Amino acid sequence: MALFNGSSKNGNSAGSVEAKKFHATYGQLLVDGEMIETGFTIFRDTFIFTNKRLIIVDVKGVSARQLDYLSIPYNRVMKFSVQAMGNFELEAELKIWVGSDSLPIEKKFDASVNVYEVQKILASHVLK
Repeated sequence: MALFNGSSKNGNSAGSVEAKKFHATYGQLLVDGEMIETGFTIFRDTFIFTNKRLIIVDVKGVSARQLDYLSIPYNRVMKFSVQAMGNFELEAELKIWVGSDSLPIEKKFDASVNVYEVQKILASHVLK
């Protein structure tokens, strides 16, 4: 898992190596005034938390040549949940309901990612 936090709370800054890497790769997705605050990669997918939205980069196919960029404005997140699977939380799942969609976006996490930290970051944006 690659993780960075652009805020000074964790001692990293927007000028950190990880922040620059994420910005170099995904900066073309940003609008004027938008900044990458936090990002991480799990399996082949990437979650990017900006000051305006959550961007999920979903890698498709065996060759990983197809990328799906899903942009979710924080004000469109209606609810979200974390589900730990098993006693030792080796796997977890994050579900996000967007707008009037009845089915959530579902992403699985392994033990290398603290899904509770992910939901905390999401909550900090959604609950403003």
